Amino acid sequence: MILEAKEDDEIKEKIVLISRGINDRDGISRFPGGDFNDGGKAFLLPPSNFAMVDNGIYRSGLPDTKNIGFLETLNLRSIVYLCPEPYPDEMAAYVKSVGIQIFQFGIDGSKKPLVTIPNGSIMGALRVLLDIRNHPLLVHCKRGKHRTGCLIGCFRKLQNWCLTAVFEEYMRFAGMKARISDLSFIEAFDVSCMTQCVLGIIYRYHGGCGSQARRLSYGDLS
Repeated sequence: MILEAKEDDEIKEKIVLISRGINDRDGISRFPGGDFNDGGKAFLLPPSNFAMVDNGIYRSGLPDTKNIGFLETLNLRSIVYLCPEPYPDEMAAYVKSVGIQIFQFGIDGSKKPLVTIPNGSIMGALRVLLDIRNHPLLVHCKRGKHRTGCLIGCFRKLQNWCLTAVFEEYMRFAGMKARISDLSFIEAFDVSCMTQCVLGIIYRYHGGCGSQARRLSYGDLS
């Protein structure tokens, strides 16, 4: 089968928005974080380190209830959670109530040099990212820097980014807390190990008015 990513024009620059929630008949969110100003509108607050990775794929730090209004604008289907701890109760309740699926790959966030990133967890998370049926999708760990940076770095290698560009993106989010072990893992990650999942990755470009909107498709081996 062939799966194609579609352009994601759901997220747009907005300043305020009427919050949506369960049984939202009066425009007031039923979840914590639905604070309103005098005009009856909620300010949108993205999670820390939020950014768009590609069409239908976003990254951030751990969302809190105050970010719910913003998350609703993404119309998420899935979350890739890279921490071993259980998902926070209030956010887990919200995610369940709106039908967002959580894919958890518990990667230890320890700074100890002997702690290595499990290759199998990264491969499993990449499979989720590459399946358009899971999009729109949010990838996050605790702060959106190291574990998220490693996963996105490996994803960029699948996209055939040069290593310099991959490292620059990682550094942009990790800043002064960049870890040599993370960069070494990304550099050593062998993209050929993903061929059984995404045989024949094809990037096709289409556009107009000078834009180059990328779509990803891949063939199922079965």
